Amino acid sequence: MSHDHDDRPRLTAAQAEAALRPPAGRNGGDLVVETLQGLGATTVFGLPGQHALGMFDALRRSSLAYVGLRVENNAGFAADAYGRITGEVAPLLLSTGPGALTSLAALQEAAAASAPVLAISSQIPVAGLGGGRHGYLHELRDQKASFRDIVKSVHTVRTASQIPSAIAAAWESALTAPHGPVWVEIPQDVLLAATVLPVVSALDATPRELYPRPELTLAAAHLLSNAERPVIIAGGGVVRADAAGKLRALAEKLHAPVVTTFGGKGAFPWEHPLSLRSWLEDRHTTDLLEDADVLLVVGSGLGELSSNYHTFAPRGRMIQIEADAGKLESNHPALGIHSDAREALADLLEAVEPREDPAAAERVRVLLERVHDRIAAQDLTLEQQLLASVREALPDTSPSFWDMTILAYWAWSAFDARHPNTMHSAQGAGGLGYGFPAALGAAAADRTRPVLAVSGDGGAMYSIAELATARQYDLPVTWLIVDDGGYGILREYMTDTFGEATATELSRPDFVALAESFGVPAVRTSPESLAADLGTALAAPGPSVVVLPALLRMFAPTHL
Repeated sequence: MSHDHDDRPRLTAAQAEAALRPPAGRNGGDLVVETLQGLGATTVFGLPGQHALGMFDALRRSSLAYVGLRVENNAGFAADAYGRITGEVAPLLLSTGPGALTSLAALQEAAAASAPVLAISSQIPVAGLGGGRHGYLHELRDQKASFRDIVKSVHTVRTASQIPSAIAAAWESALTAPHGPVWVEIPQDVLLAATVLPVVSALDATPRELYPRPELTLAAAHLLSNAERPVIIAGGGVVRADAAGKLRALAEKLHAPVVTTFGGKGAFPWEHPLSLRSWLEDRHTTDLLEDADVLLVVGSGLGELSSNYHTFAPRGRMIQIEADAGKLESNHPALGIHSDAREALADLLEAVEPREDPAAAERVRVLLERVHDRIAAQDLTLEQQLLASVREALPDTSPSFWDMTILAYWAWSAFDARHPNTMHSAQGAGGLGYGFPAALGAAAADRTRPVLAVSGDGGAMYSIAELATARQYDLPVTWLIVDDGGYGILREYMTDTFGEATATELSRPDFVALAESFGVPAVRTSPESLAADLGTALAAPGPSVVVLPALLRMFAPTHL
């Protein structure tokens, strides 16, 4: 059998000579960082630990930029955001046992949001692998078992020569649609052992493209071309695939209204005459979606939040484009198309026939008017004023990262993201503490734009240590902390359900004084001065904190 080697990278004479005479003083950790450089990584996140010191020592012999956070879970959130913003793999270096396990919640969020995080953890020495109880520091019977249910793939290394292949395989897995976190673990002694292997050169870990099957595209195009009331639901898959332009072109060709999920914010222009915006937690929107005779769902599994808490019951035909095969028809029967959103929308755009529908824009106008009237009847002026102030202060192209807090719940439905891939939250897995460390990761990816983080006082306490990180790396992140003295959304849920709240009230620090003790400038603001204070903070170089004492309420749900 013959093989065509023409497309493989060739070594120059100098490179060949260097391969035969590798520099002295290298170990398994060097193979890790050389592999990451060969795959194209430029920045790594992490936190050192005793078993992982071989990797961290090798960083100083590499060109990789290192951003070290103070808690492993926060390092995971930072890597998650770096992956979302750049679309590139974000390496996350961790130690064994407690260090590794502390990253679990962040990796769950990365999995839910399809963020390409490459977690590389140390392990106990090779002799301890296999579940024997040897009593090594940080020992777990099967460390990777704790991650297998969360990440896309797990890779255990046992020898130095396996390191480049394992990391390359994990890299490809992380970037194969749907993107997601992956796990590599390397024993302490493998990382520390000297190696005479050649320096790792460029590696190819290109993921395969995920194209739609042509017969499914034709069937979908026929349904959409002949629909009377088509509607499109655009999810996070549209943003991750950089397919907003294709989505808009298809919607305009079909005269189909578009609603974006909370993960799909920015995928369709907010002020477009066909934009239903993102009012998914609203019965008027649910009714309009149920009335569609053909519903095109792109890059969403229509989970709890995207289906108005599973009250959505479509009556028409559904077409679902989804890169995660497990989400196809997972909640509703559909013509399921397993494909990357960009490829599927490009093919549909060619295949559909243009349709005219003068009434489409009017249906959108009426829907938005009904939503406006419903909210206006609830005396929620403060909440809408605060969102408007944030929008006024935040530059259009600046990313924002929202923790699980009442203002973020409002933003999911009511905030105009203006550009794709600029608004992110932890609504995938729903854990606290995401906003600030994620914003730090985004700032590390691009220091030319200020980044906004939004937290409540409860969520902020998860991330206080990262004020030191923000200062150490001088990252341009403004952190808005809405201080209502507790877990505000849980207080509201419990009061509504049980008549009173338990375990929701919190003692908290003086956030302004605390930030200043880290050398981070801070200001206490008010609803009236929020836009000006946020604007000033975002325009200043480096990190800053804006504290807003305010008690916010959610709009009434429609799914109960």
